[in-house]
Amino acid sequence: MEIKEYLQRHPQLKKRIHRFIMHPIKTRPYWWIRLLQPLYIKKGKGAIIYHSVRKDLPPFHQFQLGKYSVVEDFSCLNNAVGNIIIGDYTRIGLHNTIIGPVCIGNHVNLAQGIVISGLNHNYIDTSLPIDQQSVSTSPISIHDDCWIGANAVITAGVTIGRHCVIGAGCVVTKNIPDYCVIAGNPARIIKKFNKKSQTWEKIL
Repeated sequence: MEIKEYLQRHPQLKKRIHRFIMHPIKTRPYWWIRLLQPLYIKKGKGAIIYHSVRKDLPPFHQFQLGKYSVVEDFSCLNNAVGNIIIGDYTRIGLHNTIIGPVCIGNHVNLAQGIVISGLNHNYIDTSLPIDQQSVSTSPISIHDDCWIGANAVITAGVTIGRHCVIGAGCVVTKNIPDYCVIAGNPARIIKKFNKKSQTWEKIL
């Protein structure tokens, strides 16, 4: 039986382990867990995470950074509620926030100030404060060869297809097919690549 399955069947043990790993107020791993991160986070050849990056990366979910990929200064990586998988030759720009579950492909470029979060706070029960209700997750997938502009927001459950351009300031709440240019808030497709004519066509 896998450890995760065992803990699902023993919620009290799971709760104790969680308390040992995660600070209840700071909602990040304790310092002694962070010291062990080099032993369990996976980085490919030539991958770089700058020292100022906040690594909220407990060991109970995966974090992988592919070869020659970079996470730039003042970003935040949080896999407390889901895996973060980042492919090869991908650049996570300054001051990005990535909260799992998130899968980012190869040759993806993220500009500055982007939020990619597979997490939502539950709010349905009006008898409880929102911060006392559980969270829900829905995976985000960003396929290979995408460029995402500054201050964009990618919401939970969204899939962005291959070779897409997401304009600065977009709020993306719906899936985007391959080979599209997206702009606006709410985000909409303004160009799409026509494989037959081999041209980018405006969407009116």
